[in-house]
Amino acid sequence: MSQLSVDCLKEIFEHLEKKSLHSCILVNRLWCRISIRILWRSVWNFKTLISCLPDESKEILYKNGIFLTSKPPLFNYVTFIISLSIYTIDDIIKNTLKNYQSVTPQSLNYKKYIVTQEIYKLFMNQISLRSLYFRSYKIINIPNVPFISYPGAKDCLKCLTVLSCRSDIYPEFFYQLSQICHNIQSLSITFKKVISNGITDLISVQQNLKYLYIMQSFECISLKDIIPTLTNLPNNLIKLDLYGRRHYIPLSFITKFTNLRELVLSFYNEAFRDFNKLQYVSFPNLKILRFEYEYPEIDILIQFLKINGNNLKELYFKNPDISLNSTITKFCPNINLTNLNKF
Repeated sequence: MSQLSVDCLKEIFEHLEKKSLHSCILVNRLWCRISIRILWRSVWNFKTLISCLPDESKEILYKNGIFLTSKPPLFNYVTFIISLSIYTIDDIIKNTLKNYQSVTPQSLNYKKYIVTQEIYKLFMNQISLRSLYFRSYKIINIPNVPFISYPGAKDCLKCLTVLSCRSDIYPEFFYQLSQICHNIQSLSITFKKVISNGITDLISVQQNLKYLYIMQSFECISLKDIIPTLTNLPNNLIKLDLYGRRHYIPLSFITKFTNLRELVLSFYNEAFRDFNKLQYVSFPNLKILRFEYEYPEIDILIQFLKINGNNLKELYFKNPDISLNSTITKFCPNINLTNLNKF
């Protein structure tokens, strides 16, 4: 195996679990370099991350009483990062500071802000992100570091294709992203009580969106200002996932996205009152249809399946009406997995 080409080794290593990759690090420098590149697609070790900080940043930490010792790095690990979780970084920094030093809560928050600021300066200057996750339920405790406006942020974020976030992030985050990121392919947004200005701008500039996940949390009253923005998106969506439970989300905008391959609707039945606007619409590429909680009125659903059932491969219900069995048999001949009892 040691005689295999670099490209071949890379292909093999892509399919290894982390534990196996850790072992590969010890074989030789080539195997180490390939393994490290894969492991460091997201931040793997905080001590190593600190070692990558420039001397200027280390001096700032030292002057603020933050003493995080580190050895010189073997690689410039930061340049391998393509996926970033804001919450994970925050959690790592907080736990590291607690373990290294005895600090008061006030001092911890201040030092956490300083460390976070220097790390994001490093990120914005040296990495090219593909995925960004900013969706933690603990977002209120995360320092409001305006990394989106740091030098280098445009180059760091211009190739972003995956974004997962909440609606209550500071408005500047969405405004800046809307200026930089026009090619997001997977967008997941949890809508909270506060919906920041700029979020509609970010949605509206997307030209190649393939997957859209919208979760309306219980404290979010309405998405009436968001839905019109969705109707203006290009017809590129292949997967749409709407989670509203008892909330009403207008569904008529879905009629535009006739290239959908997967549609997931998570509502209780009273929130399905708009589904009648879909019953006569053809989705010729639809392969997967999922209802997590309840589903539309039987007559309306039957009409939808008459038009779209022939191409379905998977159909999921929870607690289905037995009368649907004959409809599925008649109009959905290609289904190879029908789960009628458990979602």
